[in-house]
Amino acid sequence: MIGQLILQQCLKHEDVQKVTTITRRQSGFAHPKLVEIVHNDFMDYAVIADSLKNQDLCFFCIGVYTGQVSREVFRKITVDYTRAFAQELAAHSPDVTFCFLSGQGADQSEKSLIMFAKDKGIAENFLLSRRFNRTYIFRPAYIYPVTPRKEPNFSYRLMRILYPLVVILYPAVVVTSEVLANAMFDIGMNGGSKTIYENKDIRQHKTLV
Repeated sequence: MIGQLILQQCLKHEDVQKVTTITRRQSGFAHPKLVEIVHNDFMDYAVIADSLKNQDLCFFCIGVYTGQVSREVFRKITVDYTRAFAQELAAHSPDVTFCFLSGQGADQSEKSLIMFAKDKGIAENFLLSRRFNRTYIFRPAYIYPVTPRKEPNFSYRLMRILYPLVVILYPAVVVTSEVLANAMFDIGMNGGSKTIYENKDIRQHKTLV
């Protein structure tokens, strides 16, 4: 939902010379700037380590919805996948800027009883401990997917229906996929004034790109 939009931004921007994507399956999309790597083990990047060398900017958008998988798998995807990738990237591109798609409510105290909040907090803390050149963490609330898609569960189907009303009554708890992707791309490319961007910061960001 977000990674694809950021990819489009990267490919059309004149200052971006090459884009490397790591994906489980071929996208079927071709572009002169694009290097697509099909990789199945998100816990081990040794076999594609050369592709992680000399990277300037990383957008890490891997995630899974609460309730879609077991507690153990959620932790593996949210925390372990992030840790494994960040360690390998840091070893080959220590000066990289790392943009991480987190979520509203992430708890860096790591004490929250809410699975999502605790695990996102753990992942955030690990990334900050790596001391990349720059690290930016984005904490959106409900992301309204501008591009139509199959919603993952009933609550998301309901939110899609109610979105026009929610955005009027409670604008602080929503953000569109396009606004989020634009903010992430712009801050990644041009830098930002803070490390953590909450939902209100994302909504208020004025894109410079």
